[in-house]
Amino acid sequence: MKELKCPHCGNVFTVDESDYAALLGQVKNAEFESELARRVHELEQNQQARVQAQQAADKAQMAAEKAQTQLQLQTLQAQLQQAEQQKQLAVAQVRQRATEEYMKKDQELAMLRTQMEEQTKALQEQVAYYKDMKLRLSTKMVGETLEQHCATEFARIRPLFPNAYFEKDNEVVEGTKGDFVFRDTSDDGVEYVSIMFEMKNENDETATKHKNEDFLAKLDADRKKKNCEYAVLVSMLEPNSELYNGGIVDMSHRFEKMYVIRPQFFVPLITLLCQTSRKSLDAKRELALVKAQQVDVTNFEEKLTAFKDAFGRNVRLANERFQDAIDEIDKTIAHLTKVRENLVKSGDNLNAADKKLQDVSVKRLTYKNPTMQAKFDEAAKK
Repeated sequence: MKELKCPHCGNVFTVDESDYAALLGQVKNAEFESELARRVHELEQNQQARVQAQQAADKAQMAAEKAQTQLQLQTLQAQLQQAEQQKQLAVAQVRQRATEEYMKKDQELAMLRTQMEEQTKALQEQVAYYKDMKLRLSTKMVGETLEQHCATEFARIRPLFPNAYFEKDNEVVEGTKGDFVFRDTSDDGVEYVSIMFEMKNENDETATKHKNEDFLAKLDADRKKKNCEYAVLVSMLEPNSELYNGGIVDMSHRFEKMYVIRPQFFVPLITLLCQTSRKSLDAKRELALVKAQQVDVTNFEEKLTAFKDAFGRNVRLANERFQDAIDEIDKTIAHLTKVRENLVKSGDNLNAADKKLQDVSVKRLTYKNPTMQAKFDEAAKK
C-alpha cells in the first residue's frame, strides 16, 4: 500500500500498488504531454525566430551583394568610360602624329622635288651650253674654249690662292708641253703643291673619236719634265662613260698622282689637292731647310770617325777598370752572403729558444712532481 498526500487539502490516503501505478502513469503522461507541448511550442517559436533571422540575414546579404554589384557595375562603367576616353585620346594623338608626319613628308618631298628640278634644270642648261659650244666651234677651238673656261673658273677663286701661279705652259721641253701649270706656295715661300693640266675635247662631228687613255702617257711625261707633283686631265671625251661622268677618277694605278675629271670638277679638285698638300707643308719646310744648309757629309763622317776612335780608347780603358771593380764586388758579395747565412742560422736558433721559453709554465715544471706542486700551492695561498 502507498500513502499519498493531497497537495491542496493535505489529506493522506492510501492506494494499492496498481492504483498507485495508474495514478503515477496519469501524472507522468500529463506532464510529458504538457512538457512536450511546451517544447514543441518553444521549438516552433525558435524555428520561426531562426527563419525570420535567416530571412533578415538573407535580405541584408542580398542587399549588400546588390549594393556591391551596383558598385562594381559603376566602377566597371567608369573604367569603361575612362578606357573609351583614353582610346579616343590615343586615336586623336595617332591621327595628329600621322597628319604631322604626312605634312613633314609632303614638305620634304616638295623640297626634294624642287631640288631635283633645280638640278635637272642646271644639268640641262650645262648640256645645252656644251652642245651649243660644240656646234659653233671647230675641233681646235673647242679645246681652246675649254682652256678658256678653266682659266675663267680659276679667276673666280683667285682670292682664295693669293700666292698661286696658274698660267699657260708655253715652254716646250723635248718637243712637248702641257696646257696649264698650277703652283702654290706658303707665306714663307715654300712650294707645297704643283699640278700639270691638260684640257681635251672634240666635236660630235669628228670622225676619229679619242679616248682619255690616249693622253695619259704624254701628260705624265709633261708632269715629270716640268717637275710637277700632280697631273690632271680635264676632259670632255667619252661623254657617255659612267666612270668619267661619276666624278673625280683616280688614275694612280696607271700613272703616279694622276686624275681625270670633267670641267665641273676643276675647282673642287684644285681645292682638294691644296688642302691635302698643306698637311705635309711642315715636312717640305724641313726638306727645304736641309737643302739650304748644304751640310758637308764627308767632313761630318771624318769627325764622327775620329770621335768614335777616341771614344773607343776611353771605353777600353774604362772597361779594364770596370772589370777589376766587378771582381772586387763579386768577392764582397760572396763574403756578405756567407755572413748573411750565419746570421740567418743564429736567428733561427734564437727563435727556437724563444719558442721554448714561451712554452715554460709552472704547470709544466711541476708535472708529476707532487712535492713542488704542494710548495707552489702553498705559496699561492699565502
